[in-house]
Amino acid sequence: MPAVNLAQKLSTFSDHWAPRVVTEFNGHDVMVVKVKGEFRWHQHDDTDDFFLVLRGRITIQMHEGNVDLGPGELFVVPKGVQHCPVAIEEAHLLLIEPRGTPNTGDQATAATRAVI
Repeated sequence: MPAVNLAQKLSTFSDHWAPRVVTEFNGHDVMVVKVKGEFRWHQHDDTDDFFLVLRGRITIQMHEGNVDLGPGELFVVPKGVQHCPVAIEEAHLLLIEPRGTPNTGDQATAATRAVI
């Protein structure tokens, strides 16, 4: 099986806030996403939310306080905690979530998950 080249996968799309699945493991989707601007306040009632910054900077806003992340830094938002990711400039992230977790915390408003 070939290695997954994250930079190559990120080069295949340009839209923001639309995660792409690059592989799966143990019932989880491993995704890359390009982000810019403010996403939306949301929470995941049943799962934590894993963010690893590959390029750029993001702030994860939470009522309990903001977390600023740069390249090589990660943060896990605990399940049930409202949060809103923000990126002033485009940033690239690696996300890991249980397969099928809606990115907005609500299946009705979630982005369709593409596999690349």
